[in-house]
Order: sequence, then C-alpha cells, then structure tokens
Amino acid sequence: MKRLVVFFLSFLLTKAERQDLSGKIFTFPEASNTDYVALSPEEEKTFTAVTVCLRAFSDISRAQSFFSLSLPSIANGFLIFKAKQGAYQLNILGKVVEFHGLQDEFNVWNSVCVTWDSETGLAQMWVNRNPSSRKGLKAGSALTGPPKIILGQEQDNYGGGFDTEQSFVGMLTDVHMWDFVLSPDQIAYYSYGSQIQPGNVLNWNSLEFNKNGYVIIESKDTSHKAGSF
Repeated sequence: MKRLVVFFLSFLLTKAERQDLSGKIFTFPEASNTDYVALSPEEEKTFTAVTVCLRAFSDISRAQSFFSLSLPSIANGFLIFKAKQGAYQLNILGKVVEFHGLQDEFNVWNSVCVTWDSETGLAQMWVNRNPSSRKGLKAGSALTGPPKIILGQEQDNYGGGFDTEQSFVGMLTDVHMWDFVLSPDQIAYYSYGSQIQPGNVLNWNSLEFNKNGYVIIESKDTSHKAGSF
C-alpha cells in the first residue's frame, strides 16, 4: 500500500498540466543539470517547416540553450543555442549553422525567432526584429517521431543528458511554435509585442507542460520595467 501511495504522489508531481501563461514567465534562478520545463506539442507529426519564437532575459555570457527539441533518432532535432552574446547556433538533425552580429543585450528582454523550411533548407534567425543572413541546412529532411521539447536545458540524448554549463539561467516567456514559416511582418509584430496568431504546435496561451526542479512561474510584471516588449 505504501508503494502505491508513493507512486501516486510521484505521478501527481510529474503529470503535465495545461495553463494559459499570458502575462507569465518561467524563471530559472540557477545553473543546474536538473531544472527544466518539458513542453507537450498540440500534435505529433512530421515537421517539414518550423518557426519558433520566444523572449529571453539573462545576464549569462556563457553558452546556454534556449529551446531543445530531440527526436528518438537524434538528440538535436531542432536546437536554438546561444554561444555567446550576439552569436547563436541552430542545430537541425545534427547539422549546425551559426549566426553572428545579432543585436541582443544583457538584462533586458530579447525577442528571438527562428525559421526553417525543409523544401529549400533555408533557415533564418531574428533577434529584436533584426534578421540574420539566410543559411541552408538539411534541405529535403524532416523532423520525424514524437518530439521531446525542453526549456532550460540542452538534450544530449532523447529527453536527458543535461549539462550544467549549457543550462539556461534567467527568464523565458511567450514561447510559440508553428509548423510553417512565419512571414517577416508576422515576426516583426511578435518582436514588437503585438498580437499574432498563436503557435499551432506550442501555444503560450494554452500550454501543456511539466515543470521539473527549481523553476518558478511568475508574473511578467515582476521584470517588465527592466526592458519592455
């Protein structure tokens, strides 16, 4: 009986929940290899185009992961990784391209959007409304299999393999994912904080997630004066 109670409590602690996180943020207060948020997509499908947008607030200069999607066949299915200030990496199915000279800042909210279209292989990153050069990777490929999507950590294997030195420290909000490429105008609207069509794969306004470890859900009002969007 005691084992059943322990199992039931563990299930309650790890069960995913759905919330409208409008006006809320995930705060990751310290570096770790245990603290993260697992996101559940609206549907599991084969992705041949992707857009991910999010806003990040941090004062960390070392490398850190913003968005990590792994697949059963490969750990880095779709990874948005900040190598250092102004320098970002996109890793799709194990192939990496780098984007340099993007204008981000410490201790303010930075809007980050990434697009990829399998048909052409073209990928682009937008930071605070400023676009990167368009670069090509994995043309004709697809993201196949049930994804595991993690905020706060970079996955070195399917759903795990976390490294403290790659963990995110700071705040994240307004995470959306679409199974198509947003237009530059739509990305600009997002970057200015205007209302756009919510993500049809991940929707911050109706997000199913599982919070693990030392991660706090707070009101956006706790930090908005330090950098608005």
